[in-house]
Amino acid sequence: MDLKEISKQAEEVIEELLDIANLKPGSLFVLGGSTSEILGKKVGTAGSLDVAKAVVDPILEAIHKRGLYLAVQGCEHINRALLVEEEAKDKYGLEEVNVIPHEHAGGSIQTYAYQQFKNPVMVENLKGLGHAGLDIGLVLIGMHLRPVVVPVRLSRNKIGEATIVAARTRPKMVGGERARYKKL
Repeated sequence: MDLKEISKQAEEVIEELLDIANLKPGSLFVLGGSTSEILGKKVGTAGSLDVAKAVVDPILEAIHKRGLYLAVQGCEHINRALLVEEEAKDKYGLEEVNVIPHEHAGGSIQTYAYQQFKNPVMVENLKGLGHAGLDIGLVLIGMHLRPVVVPVRLSRNKIGEATIVAARTRPKMVGGERARYKKL
């Protein structure tokens, strides 16, 4: 698999999603992914830090450029704990847990991202506070997003061989038939 092509695909996807989601600076963006799936293999069978780098680098760049916080979901071996910057943990009141991700418990994407973060900490969950997210390889990030999730259909539906699912969230609409709403 061509790592430059994977990186290009990841960059296209994140830029398109962030343009559509229109997140405010300081928002939490959730990333989940499987390098095995990107390589066309069964999840958990072909981890690759090289593929993780190809995906994470353009995503981190786009996230930083917009002043967002990235939360990277780990695999089920660490109960889907998330990697965040310590600043995000403090801002959102998240509970820190003691685990360091590695390729076989956390996954390659989280492991590589952990090495890139300035002040990495692991948290148990996001308390459903994620504002938008990207799921690469159907690794189920929805549990970390706010309650009203809006699927985002992108022009590309795969990175490498992995199916992607993108989402943003919106505030709940309350009221009844007489209520009026802002266009979101």
